[in-house]
Amino acid sequence: MPQILTNSTVQTPDGGSETPTVFSDLLKDGCYWLDILDPSDFDMQILAKHFHVHPLTIEDISTEEQREKYEVFRHYYFVCFRTFDQDYNSGSYLQPASMYSVVFRDGIITFHFRPANHHLNVLRRMEQLHSHITLTPDWINYAILDDITDSFASPIQTIEYEVDSIDDLVLLLRENETTDMLRRIGSCRKNVMAMSRLLANKADVVRGLMKRFDERYAVAPLASSSATAAATTTATPAPVGASAAPSGKKNDPNHTTNNNNNMLTALGAQNHYRDGEILLYLGDILDHVLTMLQSLGSYEKILDRSHSNYLAQISLEINQLSNKTNEVVGTLTFFASLIVPMTFITGLWGMNVHVPGQPGQEDTPLYWWWALVGSMAL
Repeated sequence: MPQILTNSTVQTPDGGSETPTVFSDLLKDGCYWLDILDPSDFDMQILAKHFHVHPLTIEDISTEEQREKYEVFRHYYFVCFRTFDQDYNSGSYLQPASMYSVVFRDGIITFHFRPANHHLNVLRRMEQLHSHITLTPDWINYAILDDITDSFASPIQTIEYEVDSIDDLVLLLRENETTDMLRRIGSCRKNVMAMSRLLANKADVVRGLMKRFDERYAVAPLASSSATAAATTTATPAPVGASAAPSGKKNDPNHTTNNNNNMLTALGAQNHYRDGEILLYLGDILDHVLTMLQSLGSYEKILDRSHSNYLAQISLEINQLSNKTNEVVGTLTFFASLIVPMTFITGLWGMNVHVPGQPGQEDTPLYWWWALVGSMAL
C-alpha cells in the first residue's frame, strides 16, 4: 500500500494522540474515519482496491452524483447527502454540494468536493461527548447527517423573519415601495424553493437508514435470547450422583463453550443497544427534516398570499388612478364642449366666405346657416 499523507490523529491507549506515518496505521486500532476533500481518480483507485469498494460507488463519487440515496452493499453501505454553500456573501450561496459516506463495520470514509465545516463540527462534538457515547462508524455517519440537517436551521430562520416582514408590510406600502416589495417576495420565494429542493429527498434517505437499523434492532433481541438459552443449557448442573469435572480446569469444553456463549450474549446485547441508540438518533433527524419541510410549505403559502395581496393592492391603485384620470378627462371634455362651438363660429367669420349679414347678401337664403346651427345644437 503506498504511503498517503494525512492530517488525522490516532488516539493512543494512554489518552494521548499521535500522527500516523502511513495509511495502514489508521486501520490498526478501533474505529477509524477518513475524510477526503476533492479526491482524484488515483485516490479513488487506491481506496477501491484497499477497501473493496464497489465500482458503482466509485462512479457515483467520481461523477459527483447529485441524487441523494442510500444503498447497501456486501460489507458496507453508501449514503449520499446534500448540503449547501453557507457563505451568504458568495455568489454560490445555497448552491448544493454533496457529501458521500461509505460506512464499514469498523470505519467510515467521507468524501466531499467543496470545503465544508461539517467534519470539524462532528470532531468537536466527539470531543465533547467522548465520555458519554460509544464511538462507532454508524454514530459518526449519524453525526454528519445531523450536522448537515442542523445547518439548514439558520437559513430557514432568516426566511421566516423575511416572510413575517413581508406579510406585515405588504398592505402598508407607499407608492414608491411597491417595486422593492415585489423584489423581496421574488427573492424570498426563490430561497424557499432552494431549501425545499435540498430537503425533499432527505426524509427518504433517513427512512432507509432507519429501516436498516430497525431490522437489526428487531433481530438482535432474538439472537441475544438464543445465545442466553444456549449458555443456560450448557451450564446446567449435572444430576446428583454424577461425577463433576473440577472447576479449576481451564480446558474443560463445557466451561469454554459457556464462556463463548456469555461473550456472544454480551456482544449481542451491546450491538442491540447501539442499534437502538442510532435508531433514536435517526428518528430525531427525520423529525427535524419533516418539521423544516412543513415550515417551508407554510412560508410558501404565506408568500403566495402576500403576492396575491400585493397584486390586489396594485390593481386597486390602478383602478383609483383610472378613476382620477376619467374625472380629469370629463372636466376637459366639458370645457372643450364650450370652447369648440365658439371657435367654430369665430373661425367661420374669419374666413373669406359668404356669411349672413354681409353687405349685398341681404336677400340670400340662410337655410344652410340654420342647418349648421341646428346640427351644433344637437
